[in-house]
Amino acid sequence: MKTLRPFWDFTAGSVAVVSRGNRYYYAWIALLVLLSLGGLAAWGNQFVNGLITSNMRDQVSWGFYIGNFAFLVGVAAAAVVLVIPAYVYQWGPLKEVVMLAELVSLAAIIMCIFFVTVDLGRPQLFWHLMPALGNPNFPYSLLVWDILVLTSYWAISYFIVTYLLFKDYMGQKYNVNFIMPVIFLSIPLAISIHTVTAFLFMGLKARPFWDTAILAPRFLSSAFSSGPALVLIVLQIMRRVGSISIPNKALFKIAEFLAYAMAINLFFLGVEVFSEFYSPTQHAVHARLHWFGLDGRTDIAIYTWLSLACNVIAFVIFAVRPLRYKLPLLSAGCVLAFGGVFIEKGLGLLLPGMTPDMLGEIYIYNPSLNELAVGVGVWSAGALFFTLMAKVAMAISAGELRHRGT
Repeated sequence: MKTLRPFWDFTAGSVAVVSRGNRYYYAWIALLVLLSLGGLAAWGNQFVNGLITSNMRDQVSWGFYIGNFAFLVGVAAAAVVLVIPAYVYQWGPLKEVVMLAELVSLAAIIMCIFFVTVDLGRPQLFWHLMPALGNPNFPYSLLVWDILVLTSYWAISYFIVTYLLFKDYMGQKYNVNFIMPVIFLSIPLAISIHTVTAFLFMGLKARPFWDTAILAPRFLSSAFSSGPALVLIVLQIMRRVGSISIPNKALFKIAEFLAYAMAINLFFLGVEVFSEFYSPTQHAVHARLHWFGLDGRTDIAIYTWLSLACNVIAFVIFAVRPLRYKLPLLSAGCVLAFGGVFIEKGLGLLLPGMTPDMLGEIYIYNPSLNELAVGVGVWSAGALFFTLMAKVAMAISAGELRHRGT
């Protein structure tokens, strides 16, 4: 009971914090709510009329939704890049920003689950992916494994964030012996969520473009490129609009991590290109579509080269110290890295894997307006969750929200 009452006060105080703000805060919340409701309405249309409202067909049965899912799983896993130096090696400056990185991960996992839900033709069958509640094909279904590791990682990350914020709210030092084992457990879970997602693609042997043992390492390297890039963008925004002090040396250290991650990601990409084109087989048709186009279809190839250009320019900015020490260039590099990996792991990964299909047919897929509306709604819901949680975290960090006894 001694802990329950302060925790109730902590919850009530958090609700009070998120319910007040200036006009810009209210306008931002209203915008996110409206976009989320618009996405919900579009999903309702899809629920009533079926996936025919999307442009997915038998030839391309995975599209915009799964592309976002694959990308966001990487964003969710990226917090481990900051957790290890902050809590394992006790590097002080990163401790001040790792909480916001964890909140980005939590929001990303929520969006992942939403994208899986909207991709199901019959969402009520989602219950059958859950152990005990339904009848999952466990342990043979990789999708069940993916749901398990995603929900487990979200639960552990949410516990870590809530515990650390509550201790800060109480003005107490966190118990190292209690929380460190949980943090250590979150590290392999963060790696596993993207590994299992890669296994989802690799397990489809009829799709030779994904049938490569290096896909899981590529997923991880791209995750450690896009996730911290998004975190850097968010940190700079929060530093401008919130009452939180974030030292430049923390931003520059994250940029240094990004240089290593992007170098590895580009190296893995080069290995893939070599294996596809140096000794090509009949399955190299998917890689040719990916890089050069096929039968007059060059839209995917254009996006592929755009993604490569974004990643290379971002890598140069992060790798050259004088460049990454200039905040405008650092921000530009983060936007390029985020956009480059989004293209690479979104439709740039899905469409070449499914085109041409197993009968050799080339189906030109582009997301429908209804799919885009649902996607915007999901991203808005994730941004809304992050905004509310971040406002509480900043209020506690600034001392605006404290237990009355401290």
